[in-house]
Amino acid sequence: MNEETTRCSTVERNTKETKIKISLNLDGEGKYEIDTGVKFFDHMLSGFARHGLFDLTVKVEGDIEVDDHHTIEDTGIVLGTAIRRALGDKSGIRRYGSSILPMDETLVMTAVDLGGRPYFRFQGDFDADRCGDMSTQMVREFFYAISYSAAINLHMKILDGVNDHHKAEALFKSFARALSEAAAKDPKIHGVLSTKGSI
Repeated sequence: MNEETTRCSTVERNTKETKIKISLNLDGEGKYEIDTGVKFFDHMLSGFARHGLFDLTVKVEGDIEVDDHHTIEDTGIVLGTAIRRALGDKSGIRRYGSSILPMDETLVMTAVDLGGRPYFRFQGDFDADRCGDMSTQMVREFFYAISYSAAINLHMKILDGVNDHHKAEALFKSFARALSEAAAKDPKIHGVLSTKGSI
């Protein structure tokens, strides 16, 4: 795919708490270079890139000596912005995507609407406070940040599961697949998929 048709974006965000640079190619091959300073989060973002077939580079310098909150939330803000910019005018995209994804005993569901109206709904619980060096409560905060900065309607639900690692990883992979489906071009769609004429 040539540069004219490849949907890419690079976003930087610098605050007193974090310095973040993300490059995203929605039409990639699942290549990734991730360094956030939170190793479990790196693992989750790698799975997102690989299973969505997005090329993704993430470099973060955050105040992880405090905790992982600012690093993960701000990465969600920047990644959401990168998604929104890479989508461009959304002409020809399918707009909607969903994924029910199993991972061993865990089953999760994600549904996405790229229609430009942010809304986030999350249902699910984790038993432990942490997975590796990442706070489990930050899973929800990360996707909340993405939904609002990308201006997407995002619903996520843990349908079944016991292992917190499996729950988190399944959510990241399910989101990747749902987003990939929603962002995919459909030759039957001319303009945007809306009776309003814009999304």
